[in-house]
Amino acid sequence: MAKASKLESSLLAQASTKGLTIDIGLTDKERATVAAELSKMLADSYTLYLMTHNFHWNVTGPLFNTLHLMFMNQYTEEWQALDSIAERIRALGLYAPGTYAEYAKLSSITEPSEVPAAEKMIELLLKGNEAVAKTARAALKKADEAGDDPTVDLLTQRLDIHEKNAWMLRSLLQ
Repeated sequence: MAKASKLESSLLAQASTKGLTIDIGLTDKERATVAAELSKMLADSYTLYLMTHNFHWNVTGPLFNTLHLMFMNQYTEEWQALDSIAERIRALGLYAPGTYAEYAKLSSITEPSEVPAAEKMIELLLKGNEAVAKTARAALKKADEAGDDPTVDLLTQRLDIHEKNAWMLRSLLQ
C-alpha cells in the first residue's frame, strides 16, 4: 500500500476523530483518500474558474465577442461544479478546502501574473482544462479503487466537460 500524502494523513485524522461514526460502506482511510483527491480537484477547478472569469473580463481583440461569451459559459459551468465537488467532500465527512492559500498549495495550475493576449488566454485555458482533466482522472482512479460510485460519477461528468472544453479551445488555435 502506498504511503499516505500529508493531505491524506491530515484528512484521515479528521475523519477518525469527529466522534460520529460515518457508516456508508467506506473506511475512514478510503474516505480520506478520496477526499484528498477531491480537494485537489476542487483547487484546480477553482483556479481554472478564477482564471477563466479573469479572461472573460479582460479579453480584447478581433475575437472579443466569441471569446467573451465562450469564457462566460465556461466559468459559469465551472462555478456550479465547485459546489458539487465541495459537497461531495462534505458527504464523505470531511471539510472542503476553501481559502486561496489552500488552493495555491493544492492546485496544479499556475496563473499568469499579467493579462495575456487573447491567443495566450486560449492556450492557458486549454492547459488549465487539460490539467483539471488529469486531476479528475487521478481522483477517479482512487474513487473507483475505494468503490465510491457517487464520486466516480461526479468525476466522470467533470472529466467529460473539461475534455470538451479543451477540444473547443484547441480548435481555436488550429
